[in-house]
Amino acid sequence: MDNRSPFDVLIIGSGAAGLRLALELADGVRVAVLAKRQLTEGSSFYAQGGISAVLDPADTVESHVQDTLVAGAGLCHEDAVRFTVENGPAAIRWLIDRGVRFTPDENGAEPGYHLTREGGHSRRRIIHAADATGRAVETSLAEAVRAHANIRLFEYHIAIDLITAAKLGAARDRVLGAYVLDRASGRVEAFGARFVVLATGGASKVYLYTTNPDTASGDGIAMAWRAGCRVVNMEFNQFHPTCLYHPRAKSFLISEAVRGEGGRLLLPDGERFMPRFDPRAELAPRDIVARAIDHEMKRLGAESVFLDISHRPADFIRAHFPTIYERCLAFGIDMTREPIPVVPAAHYTCGGVATDLAGRTDLPGLYAIGETAHTGLHGANRMASNSLLECLVFAQAAGRDIQQRLDQVPLPDALPPWDESRVTDSDEEVVVSHNWDELRRFMWDYVGIVRTDKRLQRARRRVELLQHEIDEYYSNFRVTGDLIELRNLVQVAELIIRSAQARHESRGLHYTLDYPQPAPGKPRDTVLVPGAEDAGLIPARSR
Repeated sequence: MDNRSPFDVLIIGSGAAGLRLALELADGVRVAVLAKRQLTEGSSFYAQGGISAVLDPADTVESHVQDTLVAGAGLCHEDAVRFTVENGPAAIRWLIDRGVRFTPDENGAEPGYHLTREGGHSRRRIIHAADATGRAVETSLAEAVRAHANIRLFEYHIAIDLITAAKLGAARDRVLGAYVLDRASGRVEAFGARFVVLATGGASKVYLYTTNPDTASGDGIAMAWRAGCRVVNMEFNQFHPTCLYHPRAKSFLISEAVRGEGGRLLLPDGERFMPRFDPRAELAPRDIVARAIDHEMKRLGAESVFLDISHRPADFIRAHFPTIYERCLAFGIDMTREPIPVVPAAHYTCGGVATDLAGRTDLPGLYAIGETAHTGLHGANRMASNSLLECLVFAQAAGRDIQQRLDQVPLPDALPPWDESRVTDSDEEVVVSHNWDELRRFMWDYVGIVRTDKRLQRARRRVELLQHEIDEYYSNFRVTGDLIELRNLVQVAELIIRSAQARHESRGLHYTLDYPQPAPGKPRDTVLVPGAEDAGLIPARSR
């Protein structure tokens, strides 16, 4: 197979983090961006709520920092939190300067844009573009990326594995590029680069019910792990409390901002229940709200609960939530007149590849940014609307660090082609689809919102059997997009289970009936090291 001409930087992923980084770098270097599907098909595009930043003159950096630390349940790295929050206003200004049209404030108050409030925030600090912020940000970035002469886009290309110097026999390891499947032609090509950046998003597709698009299959986390990078806090999977419950509504979340603007959670009989679980009621952090909904659904045997904002004026609802309003209406639900049926669904991966504040991983030349990375910002529970902020801030930080190192790293030599000499086309695709369904179902049942030691043990046994089957299949047949994603998902599932088994306490998003209280002493991160059998719990840095 042909080798791709080496690039200065290869960015794997085309969400907000990847595109922001490409634009940070492109004026001076040759950049390649890989997108698994079309450029904008990813979690960033579907983000509804907004971006948190200190924009109101009455708000403070310290307030945003403290809110984040509280939501993170003791596991946030304070240096990462401060770094992100302090760089937030500049990140928003950068977007505004590039044409992102945020919703203006109707009363003309500073900063000139409407700021909403979401769970965990003590003030209104969420800037948004109605209820389709991700769409506004992603389309603006995509337009700028497509117009830039130094950026080459490869849509419908999926990375299989990283190419490293150690795998090629060198004494000193470094990332050299990646093997990539062109989904249109079926060919696998080697992409060489001085630096490689993983911006592939999270892994919520490992669960049966998720708000994420199909692209969220943990690719970057799995590739980094196979390349020798540590992975941190994979047990903390955020379940969004309010995903639209309807047989024909796939993966459509109802934004946290609906609760921020007064939406109330109700039981099927109309009783409001959140005040029984937390004094912040519907504005409690997502882990608390999701567990409360899960508890009430199981207690009552209910298929869903209901989110009601119909007490607000109809014009207000249509103006602030046009996307949600139209989508619900398409399913026969008029949210201006009646409550919306909702259930929790897997939403965000708080753990990921261990990085520093410049996005550097353990492997020289390899960076990870966005949901793929563990920067220390989110701790045991991501606070609402901090994720797009993290994408923007760390993309810029990684870009500046790469620019400083470019002259120190030569372009890689020609890379060995992908070896398909001992594989054939599969005539048993049912194996892939069956294992995909089995994995996502037992992860939902055994490693979901509420866990136990026995459930985790069952999940561990099943994931090990699946890994063996999938590895055998991978070794014998030509790769396809579905097989690549399944291989990555089963690897991430194992990391999640091992991390959950190592944490003998309940903290943030990890809740277990066997250890219902937080452990005494200083909270510790769960760190998985390739080659080590058991997870290590170590104190989080700079708390």
